[in-house]
Parts: sequence; structure tokens; C-alpha cells
Amino acid sequence: MSKFFRFLLMVTAGLHVPFAFAFFGIMSSRVSAPLAYAATALAVLAGIGLAPGRIRGGLYDAHRSRWITEGVDAPYYVHWCACVFLLVPFVLVSIGSPILDLARGEPLAVPLRAYAALYVAGLGVGFYGVMVRRRLYRVSRLDVFLENLPQAFDGYRIAHLSDLHIGAMTPKARAQRWVAAANREAPDLAVVTGDMVTNGVDFHQDIADALGGLRAKDGAVVSMGNHDYFGEGEPLMSLLGERGVRVMRNVGETMRRGDAHIYLAAIDDVWTRRADMEKALAERPSGATTVLLAHDPRTFPEAAARDVDLVLSGHTHAGQVALPFLGRRVSFSHLAHAFHVGFYRHGRSTLYVHPGLGTTGPPVRLGTVPTVAILTLRRGQPKE
Repeated sequence: MSKFFRFLLMVTAGLHVPFAFAFFGIMSSRVSAPLAYAATALAVLAGIGLAPGRIRGGLYDAHRSRWITEGVDAPYYVHWCACVFLLVPFVLVSIGSPILDLARGEPLAVPLRAYAALYVAGLGVGFYGVMVRRRLYRVSRLDVFLENLPQAFDGYRIAHLSDLHIGAMTPKARAQRWVAAANREAPDLAVVTGDMVTNGVDFHQDIADALGGLRAKDGAVVSMGNHDYFGEGEPLMSLLGERGVRVMRNVGETMRRGDAHIYLAAIDDVWTRRADMEKALAERPSGATTVLLAHDPRTFPEAAARDVDLVLSGHTHAGQVALPFLGRRVSFSHLAHAFHVGFYRHGRSTLYVHPGLGTTGPPVRLGTVPTVAILTLRRGQPKE
């Protein structure tokens, strides 16, 4: 058992302390006290007892039956998210309730009904995030203005997918729907900026089957992300190549429209220290408009310094959980990343950070939307 595994198990056990109070609050109003205590003990033991299998599945992804993923894993994560949702309000209510009781001159009482109501509210939030929001995607059509773009490439359309994390909780069939949505847009180029894998190698064939269905005039291109090396990356690259998907690692190629051209490049994963931007741009024609695929957006300052016109990234998932309607400003990814979702500018360079399609860790999305991005290149001054 790894230290990280034990840490996650301890966190989950800790989350079940507030849950115990909330569940007892629910049961005590319906059955006798002894039965309420017994039911609460069983519920807590079940919640903690089911955790190792869920943690193991997240750390070492493998094929599991849909009955397990949909009938056990997903409902468990609804409960787990409800426990997380409960944590801060539980502390606040636990502090505030006795203060109010003393101020009113009333006997101190444990606010079981408040705990119960908060947990039930958390179940609603968790159900939406796990069972609904993460399964519904949108197609986002965006114009990208580049000053240096040749006229022949004005209107060039790129279907951008990222962070699919195909695995037990994100099955191949769901990824195939994303691919079909991209294909319906009839793009000139389809790109995937890494993290096709959750972890391990069990789903490599599923990934190749799904992404092998991408259709674009100039083909489909993939750059590697950190999760793609959580196992062995080479077998995945071979399978993708067999399906006609070009895996680009620290290389570039010239894309032509008549006499006009742009340069498409991609760097390998930064986290595993495989990225080499200098090598990726080594064959770039002088003055060529450059589009760079880079899974991790932290490479943007270096790309801008090297006069890259457009960087397409992912990695952040837009935090997976963000404040609705304010995800650009209030999200988990905003705490950890300087460039966490959407467009950024530096000089003449533009960065687009894709919000991702799949999930890692808890399979939940709140305030962030799985997205198939359709980027249309436009010749002109970028809009601030």
C-alpha cells in the first residue's frame, strides 16, 4: 500500500466523521436511538470499507463491468462528494450553533437536523456533478485571430480535444461521441493535446479505437500528456499510428495551402522531462505562422519568446470544480495554474487552454463543461 493510497484512505475516513452526525440526524427522526446508532455505524463502515476499491481503481485503472462502475463506483462518488460538500458547513454550524444557543439562553444541542440537511443538499450537488454534468458535453466554436496568418489559411478549422482520460469511468463509447461531434464540424485538422489515458495500459486499444475515428482534411494529430506515461507510452503510440493518427513528439511539419504554409509543431510531456521545444521548432521556415501543441500550458511563456503564434494546451481540466458562471476566476485550477482555461495573450502569441473532456481523481464536474472546441483561424488583429 503506497503512502498516497494511505493518505487518500485517511482523508476519506476523516470525511465520514461529519457524515456520521448527518446520517444519525436522518435516522434518529425515523427510528429508535439504538437502531439509529447501529445504522449509522454500518453506514460509516460501508463508506470507509468501499473506499479502498474506489481508490485502487483511480490509481490503477483497469477494465471493470459497467454494473460495477455505474452501480457501485458512480453512486459511491456521489456520496463522497456529498461528504466533501458537508465538511466546511459542518465546521461552521458546529461553531455557530452553540454560540446561538448561548446567546438565546437555550440549552446546548447538537444540530443534527442541520447536518442532515447539509448532507442531503450535498447529495444533490454530487449527483449532478457525477451523474449528469460530466456526461454532457458542448461544442464550442471559437475564432482565433492571428496577425501573421496567410490569407489562404483564413477560415482554417481545428477540432481540439484534450484530456479524454479514457478508462473505466470514461468508457470508449463516450469518447466516440466526442469524436463524432468533432467530425460533424468537418474540420481541416483534428488535434488531441494529451492525457488520453487515466493511468496504466489496459485502455490503450480503446483509446486507439476511439481516436482512430477522427476525420479531418489534414488528418488527426496527437501530442502526449503526463498521464499518457502513467504506464508505458510506446504501445499507445504504436496503436494510434496503426489507426492513422500522427503522434508528434518534439517535431514539426509544414502544412500547405497552395503556395502558402503554416508550421504545426508539438512538444512531448513536460512533467516527465521529455519536452524539447527547440527541437520541435528546428525545421520551422523563417517567418512561418506557428501552431504548437503542448499539453501543459506552463510552456506558453517559452513559446511566446520563440514567436509561436498559437499554443493549444489542456492539462488543467478547468479545475473540474469551479464556481458556476465564474469558472475563469474561481476554480481549483486557478489556484494551481497561471494559465488555467480559455484564451491568454502575450505579445503576438495566443494560448488556448482546453477545459478537457474527461476527469481524474473524483469523476465529477461542477461549473466546468466537457468541451469539443472548434477553433477557426482568422487573419487579423486579436481581440483583447
